[in-house]
Amino acid sequence: MSTKKRSSSRRRSRPVTPKKTNLSVKTIFILVIVAIIIIISAVFLIMRNNSDEGNNNIGVNSIAVFDTTLGTFRVELYQDKMPETCENFIKLVNDGFYNGMNFYRVLNDFMIQAGRSLPDGSEKQSPYGNINFEESDVKHLDGAISMASTGDKVGGSGEFFICDGEQKGLDGRYAAFGLTIEGLDVVHDIASVDHDNSHPAGGGKPYIDIIINSITIE
Repeated sequence: MSTKKRSSSRRRSRPVTPKKTNLSVKTIFILVIVAIIIIISAVFLIMRNNSDEGNNNIGVNSIAVFDTTLGTFRVELYQDKMPETCENFIKLVNDGFYNGMNFYRVLNDFMIQAGRSLPDGSEKQSPYGNINFEESDVKHLDGAISMASTGDKVGGSGEFFICDGEQKGLDGRYAAFGLTIEGLDVVHDIASVDHDNSHPAGGGKPYIDIIINSITIE
């Protein structure tokens, strides 16, 4: 008896081989562009952070706000360049040492000076005494604040002057420690007030009292 082979209608399934996908030129181009954008964005963020850190260094100096009977002006104190001189001034300001004092010496195109005299003619001295003469590259520009003293390269105590116009001849001789950044016109107005000629080095007391109501530190 012979055996017939049955033919199966079933087909053997062949293993499915995944098709290889080749990236098109267009796709590669898009990926490259995306990568470039990511890199540029990262660089931009790093640069901005570095810039922000640099900007944080701007404004580290304190600002002294002068409220006077002729107006208000603001002076940046260069603590980064004149730390000892600024510390002395700020300490006196915070003590209220200057409140109620008057500008007792003014001279147009030169300076306005205060830090010793009261409107009634009485005087007071800094309780901290003289400080060392501090040197730096700070110049006596228009609106610069500087320590008054008894002579060249002598440390002062509490008196200060503010330049009315640039005073190059004082550079290196007196300790400039800041600059007027707002209200320079008020400084000019104070310097131009009529005055006597009572000061032997020029200028003198204004005929009207120009009083420092207060100085505050920001």
